[in-house]
Amino acid sequence: MEEAIARQGDTVDLICHRHYGYTAGITEAVYRANRGLAELGPILPVGTRVKLPRRTEKKIRPTVKLWD
Repeated sequence: MEEAIARQGDTVDLICHRHYGYTAGITEAVYRANRGLAELGPILPVGTRVKLPRRTEKKIRPTVKLWD
């Protein structure tokens, strides 16, 4: 399992986007791999170590077209 270290202004979503290139589905996996991470607040303290689980296949949902 890889690890990231939070920089100034980092959120879990931003770390996921920087590492994986997307956030859908993987952000939740990162929270599951890091007990107590949510309690740190939306902006992580500088230097927080974040475990990054192995990349799971990105699930792409089809776009729903409401109007033509």
